[in-house]
Amino acid sequence: MFRLTAPLGAAVVLLASLLVAPPVHATFQADLTITDFEADTLPPGVAAWGNDGPSTPTLTLGPDADRPGAPAGNRVLTSVYDVAQWGGWSHDLAAPQDWSPYEGFAFWVKGTGSGQKIFFEVKDGGTGAGAAELFESSFTDDTAGWRQVRTPFAGFVRRADYQPGGAPADGTLDLTAMWGYSMRLPVASGILVWDEVHVYGTAPPRPVRLATDRPVYTTGEKAEVRVSVSVTTATGAPLPADLAVGYRTGTGTATPGEDYAPAEGTLTFPAGTASGSARTFTVRTLGDRHAETAETIPIELSGTGTRPPAEPPAVVIDAHGLPYLDARRPVRQRVADLLGRMTLDEKVGQMTQAERGALATPNDIASHLLGSLLSGGGSTPTPNTPVAWADMVDGYQMRARRTRLQIPLVYGVDAVHGHNNVVGATIFPHNIGLGAARDPGLVERVGEVTAREVKATGVPWNFSPCLCVSRDDRWGRVYESFSEDPALVTRMAAIVDGLQEHGVLATAKHYVGDGGTTYGSSTTADYTIDQGVTEVDRQTLEAIHLAPFAEAVRRGVGTVMPSFSSVDFGQGPTKMHAHRELITDVLKGRLGFTGFVISDWQAIDQIPGDYPSDVRTAVNAGLDMIMVPYAYPEFVRTLKGEVEAGRVPMTRVDDAVARILTQKFRLGLFERPYADRSRLADVGSPAHREVARTAVARSQVLLKNEGGLLPLRRDAKVYVAGSNADDIGNQSGGWTITWQGSSGPITPGTTILSAIRSRAAAVTHSPDASAPPAGHDVGVVVVGETPYAEGFGDVGRAGRTLDLTAADRTAIDRVCGAMKCVVLVVSGRPLHLGDLSRVPAVVASWLPGTEGAGVADPLFGAVPYTGRLPFTWFRTPAQVPINVGDTAYDPLFPYGWGLRTDPGRDRLQALRDRLARGDAASKAAAVALTAALPERNWSAGGAVREPRVVLGAVAAAATLLDRSRTGTFAQGDTLVSVARDVAQAAGKRPDLQAAADHELAAGHLRKAVDLLTRAAR
Repeated sequence: MFRLTAPLGAAVVLLASLLVAPPVHATFQADLTITDFEADTLPPGVAAWGNDGPSTPTLTLGPDADRPGAPAGNRVLTSVYDVAQWGGWSHDLAAPQDWSPYEGFAFWVKGTGSGQKIFFEVKDGGTGAGAAELFESSFTDDTAGWRQVRTPFAGFVRRADYQPGGAPADGTLDLTAMWGYSMRLPVASGILVWDEVHVYGTAPPRPVRLATDRPVYTTGEKAEVRVSVSVTTATGAPLPADLAVGYRTGTGTATPGEDYAPAEGTLTFPAGTASGSARTFTVRTLGDRHAETAETIPIELSGTGTRPPAEPPAVVIDAHGLPYLDARRPVRQRVADLLGRMTLDEKVGQMTQAERGALATPNDIASHLLGSLLSGGGSTPTPNTPVAWADMVDGYQMRARRTRLQIPLVYGVDAVHGHNNVVGATIFPHNIGLGAARDPGLVERVGEVTAREVKATGVPWNFSPCLCVSRDDRWGRVYESFSEDPALVTRMAAIVDGLQEHGVLATAKHYVGDGGTTYGSSTTADYTIDQGVTEVDRQTLEAIHLAPFAEAVRRGVGTVMPSFSSVDFGQGPTKMHAHRELITDVLKGRLGFTGFVISDWQAIDQIPGDYPSDVRTAVNAGLDMIMVPYAYPEFVRTLKGEVEAGRVPMTRVDDAVARILTQKFRLGLFERPYADRSRLADVGSPAHREVARTAVARSQVLLKNEGGLLPLRRDAKVYVAGSNADDIGNQSGGWTITWQGSSGPITPGTTILSAIRSRAAAVTHSPDASAPPAGHDVGVVVVGETPYAEGFGDVGRAGRTLDLTAADRTAIDRVCGAMKCVVLVVSGRPLHLGDLSRVPAVVASWLPGTEGAGVADPLFGAVPYTGRLPFTWFRTPAQVPINVGDTAYDPLFPYGWGLRTDPGRDRLQALRDRLARGDAASKAAAVALTAALPERNWSAGGAVREPRVVLGAVAAAATLLDRSRTGTFAQGDTLVSVARDVAQAAGKRPDLQAAADHELAAGHLRKAVDLLTRAAR
């Protein structure tokens, strides 16, 4: 706060001078206190953070009157820290403050003279403190005792190593909407004491900002380019005086008089001109009839009291007439021609991928010759709309046009269950739910819809699918896996076709073995299993974890992403990003992968050694593009240095760049670098949501159905309880709008509760089951998990378990103790359900995404329950890990379990009719099924009455269908389903039931039927 510290007489003189001072001094600002600590509890919004518990500092308040100028009874904040990777504390404001009238940022700190450098940052713009652009400064703890740190806002620079997802990226500290600040503590142990954080002084006059309507104007020869120049005042008020803005064409790679006519002049903006007004001038290009690379004409703007554009604008005469630009030529020829023209700097740039939020300025794309950008989870434009995404990506592509060769960017996102970073996009079930649907054709359609929505926003590359084979339910990424069974995961690789046949590059990840890491082996933060070590022999790795990747390569997947995890064949662990044998020899060699290998997020930093060692080890192991994602200048310098020193061969660089360019040509990016905006209306469209609704309905697994409670009657009076009944965020899970996801109405969609309301005659909703239960026919309790992603979901981290919460358990007990009930489990993996004796019906609903109507469809009988478990459902957490094929296998529900509510006889009858239209083997299978269809073999409800007859006919048909060339997986799945009905009704041999579903996924119909027949005896 502002304080008068001069003697009284001097204060009177000062006051008098202020009263008679010219009007310009009326803008003098009293210091504004942001945070003081004059309370017994931490101020709202003040919190500590760290990469793990021990790295999170302890914050306490207490008295300290020693600070110079401190009032009696002064209180301060003490931070005790022991930071291993990162830690600190922040004050996040509930509402933004305008700091633009002030000169700078200040605080008091009591240090120890440790010599440690301490960074602090302010949070500018965006939708909140967690999505603000970060600008930093620092001080050195070189004083034992109190000192005041005062930093003018002009001394802050945009933080280069990290920006939060969704933060603005204009690189300008605007100061008009400030969300607080952070103090980043050093990687060390110590104590720092803080007091009176405030902004001080009076800001100098703010200049008029100059801007052009585009940062880059691309054109051909013999053309005219109209450049529009706007003026914007800091306050939005009209110009107070006449303003003359000079313009001229500067010195670039284009030659004046040969490539363009020089332009120079003045644009006049009279006093009173509205802020944001614009004037135009013209630049004319000439023609020389030569094939050549792109040439630039910088535009220079100036004016008294003005600030030039944040990004220097330029006119670019497009490259033309060169062989690599000829779309009629084979890709191989285009790649060879372009590669032969590239410098080492240009090649290294193509191997570099930066996070969009890390760009100091968008022009870094051209100045660093970047080949790729990405949006990490939650890294979105503001506002987060499909149009804003298209504008953002097109803007980045525009910057790539400034480069000599105009190689387009390939922009990547994690669209792992739909275009999940975009508000309003269609959010599909996570992979675990798609695995439960057991329908490769449907999964391919999901890939197609995802591709259409992703591509509409200008994004040509998806870091999906995850082809991990998850073998431990304690892993925080279980829901990203289609199954614990490699045969089923291999089937689901059909999603690659859905993506790539509709113009989006797919990524098979995470190569290889990330689903098999040993619990407790992770060394990343406080993770327990994610990014750990897969301890395995080569044969097991091949059979379980490598098989799905081999199928993706067979389907022509364009990129592969290695895992953060390590592989240990018995000689010690090797990080996958350093594993030359598995990347170069196996993936690129034996499997014949011709696409390019992209690293995971900052993953090369986990390779042992210094940074140059990390870079050369990763590239020499076979990585082609490195997701830096923040330190792109350092990576570019380092890789170039390693090549020039001969430690990374130029042949390795040329191979990497050729692979990258090949995919860019195949995507058509050289001809069509910008978003196809004609499809923007398809993002989140009713047609796309209908596909998601179908996927949700088919993913529902009916685990238990005593007395045929399900499907429910439409005229039922339904009592709905549980934490996940009415929460789009919870039912969508992690990787939804933000990396970790979040609870609440984070994106448009249909909650499970609203879907039930649309079907039932009457609905009472009581989340905690406290409302009176009387008068209801049935209860529906929707329980499960809240969102998480990656290691944050590891069991054992921050107290996470596989148990239901106490609140969910109470809701089940209350509802199911009062009426017939069904429990819907909304989760990313099997959970410990406890005593189900009073629960007649249980459904695994997984993480359905935005279309909760798909949960209600089978619940009320609009469609049958057909889903099956893609993972074994354990009895108790002590059994984990438990998987199909284990020698000791006694689960609550086996892999492949799933009760159906459609009559088996109807299924076989429809199947017989379809098979009769196939080849000779299919027609013979149809004839074999005829023996099973007489009504005497079935009960009135459609269940098997004569197992011997029906199973015999099914086995005969399976033998024939194994030989068919027209038979489909869906047909075989339907055939085997009847045998499964019989085995599940018998309730015996879960090991044989699980083994049968594995054989079915592997395409062995007769083996599957034989195993189920044995299980039914």
